[in-house]
Amino acid sequence: MLLLTRSGFVRFLFAITMFAASFAADPESARAEVTAFKQAVAEAAALDRDIAEFYRETGYKPVWTGESWKDRQRRKALFAALDGASAHGLPAKRYDVDKLTNMLRTIRSPRDLGQAEVALSKAFVTYAHDVQTGIVTPGKVDGDIKRKVPLRDRKSYLSAFVQSSPTAFMRALPPQNPEYARLMKAKLQLEKQIAHGGWGAKVPGKKLQPGDSGAAVVALRNRLVAMGYLRRSATKTFDGTMGQAVQKFQAAHGLNTDGVAGGVTLQEINVGPEQRLQSVIVAMERERWTNMERGKRHVLVNLTDYTAKIMDNNKVTFQTRSVVGANTHDRRSPEFSDVMEHMVINPTWNVPRSIAVKEYLPMMKRNPNAAGHLKLINGRGQSVSRANIDFSQYNERNFPFDIKQPPSRSNALGLVKFMFPNKYNIYLHDTPAKNLFSRETRAYSHGCIRLQQPFDFAYALLAKQSSDPKGEFHKHLKTGRETKVDLVQNVPVHIIYRTAVTSPKGQVGFRRDVYGRDAKIWRALDAAGVELGSVRG
Repeated sequence: MLLLTRSGFVRFLFAITMFAASFAADPESARAEVTAFKQAVAEAAALDRDIAEFYRETGYKPVWTGESWKDRQRRKALFAALDGASAHGLPAKRYDVDKLTNMLRTIRSPRDLGQAEVALSKAFVTYAHDVQTGIVTPGKVDGDIKRKVPLRDRKSYLSAFVQSSPTAFMRALPPQNPEYARLMKAKLQLEKQIAHGGWGAKVPGKKLQPGDSGAAVVALRNRLVAMGYLRRSATKTFDGTMGQAVQKFQAAHGLNTDGVAGGVTLQEINVGPEQRLQSVIVAMERERWTNMERGKRHVLVNLTDYTAKIMDNNKVTFQTRSVVGANTHDRRSPEFSDVMEHMVINPTWNVPRSIAVKEYLPMMKRNPNAAGHLKLINGRGQSVSRANIDFSQYNERNFPFDIKQPPSRSNALGLVKFMFPNKYNIYLHDTPAKNLFSRETRAYSHGCIRLQQPFDFAYALLAKQSSDPKGEFHKHLKTGRETKVDLVQNVPVHIIYRTAVTSPKGQVGFRRDVYGRDAKIWRALDAAGVELGSVRG
């Protein structure tokens, strides 16, 4: 490795050897040097509480700058990891390898050695944190990202490292799931594509369909070939093969697969590899935010993909379309993880306060009988008649009633809801508005996640605890009464937002940034020093 074979680094190794030799030749002088080294470590670490505490607890023994084989392996593993930081979409300049190398090259005294020791530890802890749990703080980027990042104690990185195989420890830091590995591969492929000129000219026009010919079709052909959706061809006509390639592209990008390159499809085809690379790097950062045990069985809701999936051992065992929160400031679905505990069959809709006072109260001021399917409930839990209520005297602050909708097929929650109690009042549920599921873009709800196939979703969940999940579900449904059914095994739920998605087979796919969150994250990563790279070869 280049950084470990520079002549300056050889001098560093020579300096360590000389310190060791001096210890053998002149123990008293060596003890003074050891004392000077420890004092330098203490001074250099003084402003970093975690690192200072680690060295106090270990008697200021060196981790990186000793002369032993283990020390050499640690240095080698650290510099190899820092050299590869950009492959993870990390800001390589943050770790300042050149400065570290220069410090090692210019060691002349035990004090220099102590300062280098602490500098290496700081670089190590920073890198370990970044590659394991991310660079930016989610909630500071967007308030609707409620994600709790599984941060590790900084001192624990050093404590665990000195007890581990250095190379194995470094390799275990990034997310170990297949998705992260596929994203890394996609990043490298996009960088190579950029280095070789990208995907060619953009496709002009507003719509191309089977039978069309001309320069625009040639541009479409070339672009599809460059992106890997079409084999090389000399055709100048939009033929069946090109139509199939368009369908493959549409499927990979969450579009209606009609095989026609209409406005939205052309818009997505014309997105450049640089922007796609940004999406991949953001997706890698998001993977680091969820670098934790997600559950052998868990529910995964990708807001940008408008899907809800049941995952068993990282494989999709059930999938359904979803409708997510509308793109307005008070309706966007948040991102977070929780645990599903039960389902409610024939649910009552307890109208959230914000909807009650912002939507229904103005309606009832205009017409007291508006939304007659909803019941008003007073503070004693009693249903009250609207006949004697003067709605004009109420506003968002003093409205004294709860609003509920009894169980029915027309209930806003449909016939079943899936509960993972959380302070955001978000859950998965059925809906009577089935028409929305046929749309390409499905951001219409008040924030909760509506499911196209809620009954099948319920059967899949109950299959783990019932020999007749369908019969069990419909037994409760037929009563028409609200019924809570506990899940014997709670199921983690992860609501994520990913515009770059991969699959075990096929190319990486992309989704539109419906809430603009990934654009914000990229700006934060860019500000932190992350760079778009290109690789030749």
